[in-house]
This record gives sequence, structure tokens and C-alpha cells, in this order.
Amino acid sequence: MQNINPLFILQPLVVIAFSVALMLYWYKKRHFHANIWLFTLIAYGGAIALKYVIQIPTIDAAKSLANPFILGAYYGVQTVFLEVGLAYAIAYYAFKRGSLERKDAEAYGSGLAFWENAVLLSALSLVNLVAYYIILSGSGSIADLTYNQLITNAPGLFASNSEALAGVGIGVLERISSGMLHIAWGYLCAMAVLYRNKKLFLIALPMGLVDFLVPFASQSPILFEVVVFALALLSVFVAWYATKKVAPQVNPDQSTPSSTEAATFPP
Repeated sequence: MQNINPLFILQPLVVIAFSVALMLYWYKKRHFHANIWLFTLIAYGGAIALKYVIQIPTIDAAKSLANPFILGAYYGVQTVFLEVGLAYAIAYYAFKRGSLERKDAEAYGSGLAFWENAVLLSALSLVNLVAYYIILSGSGSIADLTYNQLITNAPGLFASNSEALAGVGIGVLERISSGMLHIAWGYLCAMAVLYRNKKLFLIALPMGLVDFLVPFASQSPILFEVVVFALALLSVFVAWYATKKVAPQVNPDQSTPSSTEAATFPP
């Protein structure tokens, strides 16, 4: 019996490794508070839960309009107000509790990226792919049933090595783009709270509109990934530039910013 191509397992492994390494880097660099893990989980998890609450009764109606622009707006507005908006709200709550300091800002954005890319979209995918590979390596009714389901619903998993590597590359690029976007708007939300500068939050909000492009992805997958990656790079640059202009810099060993230096992102 044909098995899935094990090269697909590389994608979640690479994304998880990258996401974990980034968080470890910020911990070594900034020594951020451990509760940032919890606050970013609440911010991201709450946003995703609210998306489900909204989409379960409405997604079919939105798709039935057969208008990608309306569907794109449907996705984009949710991301703006739920993911970016809740990231700001939780950062504000953490700050009021005395649990958010300048040294936590980069980790706050990276934490949002971690929960989406390393946990929700990669850890679960890794478990599934490994399970499929193990099941199809054996025999019996379970293997036969699994094979029939996959060959019908996910035939791409049986692709050749060259096709699999191309798919892995595109998938990793997509997760990197997603990570940069979450880092950018999460960092801006944290800095907006820390420096009581709502302009930074207003700069972060439009970044969520990237999900407007989702309905157009199937028309040209490569172009879609390139455009999203470019927007992600732009978002990171905007986050760095905006905070450089309005926020003073802090020594990594300090918990409060000095008034004489300019902030950098990343350092």
C-alpha cells in the first residue's frame, strides 16, 4: 500500500523549531516575563474561539454570495477586530496588572505567532502526519480505511519528492509570513499600551486585513504567497519604524524605558 510522502513532516517540524527558537531568543535577549505565554495564549485563543462563534452560523451565507471581495472583507474584518483588537485588549489588561513591561513587547508579538504557527497549525498537523505514516506502514482494515480517505480527500500527501519539497517550501513560507504579521501587530499593540500611544494600535489594525486575500489564494497560490510575504515584511518594517519614532529605547536590563534613547525592533 502506498504511504504518504514523509517529506511533508518536515514542514511542521521546521515551523515548530523556528517558533520555539524565536521565543528562546527573546527570553535570552530580554528575559521577558513567563506569563507572556499565558497572555498571548488568551489573546490568540480567544480570537480564534470568537471567530468560530461568528463563522459557524454565518460562513455558509458568506460563501453563498460567490463574491470573493465580500468573502475577503468577511475574513479581514474579523481578523482586524478579533486578533489585533484582542491582542491590544489583553496587553492593556496585562499592563494594568503590572505584568507587561518594555522587555516583554517583542515576546508578546512572537507569542501570538507561536500559538498560531507552532501549536494550532503545526503541532496538530505533525501529530496527524506521523499517525498517517505509521498507520499506512501497516496493514489491515484501519490502514485501508485511512488510505481510501486520504486518497480521496488529500491526494497531495502522496506526491513525489520534488512536489512534496515544493509544497513544504510554500507551506513554510506561508507560516513565516503569518509569524511576521503576528509579531508586527502584537509588538505594536504592546508598545501602544506601554507608551499610552493609541496611534500605534491604529497602525496595527489594518495589518489584519491581510486575510482579505484568502479567497483569492486558489487563483494563483504562488502569487498569493509572494504578496502576503511582501506585506508581512512591510508590516515588520512599519512596526520597527513607528516605534522608533514615538517610543524611547530601553536597556534590555531595565524594566522601564529611559527618556534619552530610541527604541529598536528588532534590536
